[in-house]
Amino acid sequence: MLKNKQWSYWERTQFMHEIDFVVVGAGIVGYSTALKLRDIHPLAKIVVLERGNLPSGASSKNAGFACFGSASEIFDDIQEFGEKIVWDTVRLRWNGLQALRTQIGDDGLKLLNHGSWDLFTSKEMETFDAVRPHLDHFNSCLKEITGESDVFSIDNSVQERFGFDKITSSFKNRLEGQIDTGSMNQAFYQKIISKDIRVLFGCEVLSIEEGGNSVSLTTNIGELSAKKAAICTNGFAKQLLNEDVHPARAQVLITKPIDNLKIQGTFHYQKGYYYFRNIDNRILFGGGRNLDLEGETTTEMVNSDTILDALKEILQTVILPTTTYEIDYSWAGIMGVGKTKKPIIKNVSPSIACGIRLGGMGIAIGSLVGQELAELISKEA
Repeated sequence: MLKNKQWSYWERTQFMHEIDFVVVGAGIVGYSTALKLRDIHPLAKIVVLERGNLPSGASSKNAGFACFGSASEIFDDIQEFGEKIVWDTVRLRWNGLQALRTQIGDDGLKLLNHGSWDLFTSKEMETFDAVRPHLDHFNSCLKEITGESDVFSIDNSVQERFGFDKITSSFKNRLEGQIDTGSMNQAFYQKIISKDIRVLFGCEVLSIEEGGNSVSLTTNIGELSAKKAAICTNGFAKQLLNEDVHPARAQVLITKPIDNLKIQGTFHYQKGYYYFRNIDNRILFGGGRNLDLEGETTTEMVNSDTILDALKEILQTVILPTTTYEIDYSWAGIMGVGKTKKPIIKNVSPSIACGIRLGGMGIAIGSLVGQELAELISKEA
């Protein structure tokens, strides 16, 4: 039963009755799932449920990195997971980025291919020296995946070029870039509406239950039902599903506009635990989750002094050591992580499936995860 007895006939029939597919979560995965469902089922009634007034997951809170793996991250992951798993993951990310570009278009993403840099201070040259001998092998693997040669290179010009006084050297990835996350989400929403897909903002799913030939959803506006349900809530999925996915909070700050800002591109620091980029003459800087992994395993979207203080110190001493700037504001977003970096795309019951655990790579893999989820849930539909 709907809690608000004042929903009109028109509201009930358009948004709440006779739903074929309900998609929980209006992020990259949720929207991609809904769009693929529309391709497969041209006449189906598809409704996306979003708990926030705006999309409230990582899809609208991220830093806008179009990335698939820095040299030091790939090196570390190979030590932990082995070559095959790592390169399969990189391939998924690369193919996912191409799928996102096809789905939204470079103009909709406002994609800029400035490249990315993996930065090292003099104290971190041990890591640099460990990774360096593997660049040729990495480039060989990446050519097979991307078709491009010499993706990684050593760049010792970053100190002078960008004003990074404490940076000794870097690995450049010439294929990574940056997007405008807000523009991407707006482009997704416009496409969703153009495909006659409904979106109910402010509708939080509290529980979901298989009911034979249908799915019952308890929400903050009352009970809803659908023939099939796709769970695309990533870092919030533990609230609905018993799967190996946990929330991972990421905190970000942004400066006010800076005159004559030299920095252009996307940058990884300390094995990717910190990351920053330019946007509209500002620096957007995030990371530091490794300082308090237990404390950052939360769905609470607030900033912590521990992380923000660390970000402010690195911003001042490493990124903008000779530049006058002011911090404008900060925010937090929730990622979904688990024991591996492979996403979970599976049926959890005959009428419920999920596409979750994006591992901080939602921009790179979200479109493909959504498309695969739509195909999975369409079987026998």
